[in-house]
Amino acid sequence: MAECKDFLLEIGTEEMPSAPLTHASKQVADLVEKGLKEAGLSYGSVGVISSPRRLAVIATNVPVATDEVHEVKRGPAAKIAFDAEGNPTKAAMGFARKFGVDATQLSRRADTDGREYVWAEKSIPSAPAMPMLTQISERTIAGLEWPNYRSQRWGSEHQSFVRPIRWICALLGDEVVPVSYADVTSGHATRGHRVLGPGEHYVATPADYESVLEQAGVLSAERRARAIREGIAKVEAERGGAHVDTPKRTFDEVVNLCEWPTVLVGTFDEEFLDVPHEIICESMLSNQRYFPIYDAQGSLTREFVVVSNADPAVSGTVVDGNERVVRARLDDAKFFYDEDLKVPMETFVERLGVVTFQEKLGTVLQKTHRMEVIAREAASEAGEDERTQGLAERAAHLAKADLVSQAVVEFTNQQGVMGGYYATAAGEDPQVASAIRDHYRPRFAGDELPSGVVGRCVAIADKLDTVCGIFAINEPPTGSSDPYAVRRSAIGIIAMLRTMPSVSLDALIRCSLDQYAAQGLEFDQAAVAQAVRAFFQGRLKAIARDEGVSVDAIEAVSSVGVIDPQEFLDRAAALDRARAEQPELFDDLATAYARAAHLADAKLGTEVDESILGDSERALLAACEQGERAVKGALASKDFDAATAALASLREPIDRFFEDVLVMDKDERLRDNRLRLLNRFTDVFVDVADIGVLSRKK
Repeated sequence: MAECKDFLLEIGTEEMPSAPLTHASKQVADLVEKGLKEAGLSYGSVGVISSPRRLAVIATNVPVATDEVHEVKRGPAAKIAFDAEGNPTKAAMGFARKFGVDATQLSRRADTDGREYVWAEKSIPSAPAMPMLTQISERTIAGLEWPNYRSQRWGSEHQSFVRPIRWICALLGDEVVPVSYADVTSGHATRGHRVLGPGEHYVATPADYESVLEQAGVLSAERRARAIREGIAKVEAERGGAHVDTPKRTFDEVVNLCEWPTVLVGTFDEEFLDVPHEIICESMLSNQRYFPIYDAQGSLTREFVVVSNADPAVSGTVVDGNERVVRARLDDAKFFYDEDLKVPMETFVERLGVVTFQEKLGTVLQKTHRMEVIAREAASEAGEDERTQGLAERAAHLAKADLVSQAVVEFTNQQGVMGGYYATAAGEDPQVASAIRDHYRPRFAGDELPSGVVGRCVAIADKLDTVCGIFAINEPPTGSSDPYAVRRSAIGIIAMLRTMPSVSLDALIRCSLDQYAAQGLEFDQAAVAQAVRAFFQGRLKAIARDEGVSVDAIEAVSSVGVIDPQEFLDRAAALDRARAEQPELFDDLATAYARAAHLADAKLGTEVDESILGDSERALLAACEQGERAVKGALASKDFDAATAALASLREPIDRFFEDVLVMDKDERLRDNRLRLLNRFTDVFVDVADIGVLSRKK
């Protein structure tokens, strides 16, 4: 066994952006591990250390040379491997080629079973690791990908990287691994923090690397994150239960913007607290990467956290500079908000006529008019009174108004939110303002739903208008493209309708498509409606699977054509429960139903001549009549467990029928009457589920 040492590869650069640094940190370990495996070099663990100016990977216990390998492998029987003249056959040549030797190198000898086989042997001598590590290092540097970022070239070199490479530190134990990339060659040197540890610092071995960095003012990403969180916790404790808002995306970016973090607190002027806190916070988080501070009651304070990468000795200067920057930014935010308040919301709505929603679907103003009708219809379907329906229509009318406001043009993430503030300032009903604020929700699976029924009606109208419009122009989402977030819209609609079970999704789809037709858009309304229904059913199937409903129960319910979300999920869950409680009964019922459905002839109708029925036939007819009544009542009251139980009661009479009766009798009158009875039997199921699907499971 060869001696093992640690291996270090550090790529030192100009400051890298946060997102590509995070992406590269995930790639670099995989690339090094892959290279070591392909080279036949074992290793203990592989870890990554990164900062804005470096990307490093350390692999422990890498051997200084590969092990010598002697391989022996048995091939096919000798009588198969060689012909009568002793020449190798295709079997022998294929075996030799797969093993990496020539067929002439194969030997023949008996194995323990007494039969003669061909054997292949080869010896792979030990090879030094250093040249392999050179290749691994250079391939790793060249193999890193930078999605959404252009790689750069510098000097007269053609090799590229996300930022110019300034040094490479590559070591196996205390020896330098020769690495050359873009006219930079490797050595023992790393570089420290630009201010706290400028210049080169000698790294004796990979084991010393992290301590050398710390002495030079550089911490690993994990330690930087911990230091920032500890500093923030101290800030919160000093302010008696205050909360510092640290969204993950911004926090991770801040970690990648510093090498030696210092947590500081700045303040802004009191007057800015009169501006909606959403745009204040977005300005700080998105533009400056400052973290807002809220008091114990949840109100925004004048203070904010800034993470400095400078010498802690100049923290006062850093705070002063950042306060001046944030003051200018917040001045802009306040100006935009104040100017927007001077404009009537109706004026904003009129301006939507020059904003395109989608080239083929018209302007945002046209979308607004469609939303008004759908929102009112949704409120009506939900059983709301005329006043609430009017509020839903009014909220839909104003929902998109803030898109042309100065504040939203500057802070696009606050669309809807700012509209809610403007509606409140204009004296609109609080439910209207709340609905405008919430109508983009839910933005993703699991997001909070709009808080009130008016908000949900407007949100459904907005999302359904998009879904139906995109299908009407025949540009549905594909596996790789969904530019209008149609899937997310459908999932949001389903989530909201689950809280509004009386609302018919099918009715809303018709309403939405009617608006497009009235607008003058030409499309096959029936075909598009069916495509939209199928799309929603696909989403419902996925949700049902995620909630643990069996695939065949989902298919059985899907066949009925139900798309109202809660009803679909309740039906499927009820069928699953019933099968779990009486598995044999439902297996038999499914088989009998499939047989009946196969024999039934819909053209004959369901009018049965009772005068020619036998006992088993009469019993089945009575069970069908009773089942029809039970199913109708259960579905009317949304009691899907009772509906499923009503189907279960048909198992015994249908089994007896098939045992006692020859359906395809030679007497045409008897045969047709029995087929009508089977039609009657299958009709009991038609509004509940296609039970026959269950017979095809497993």
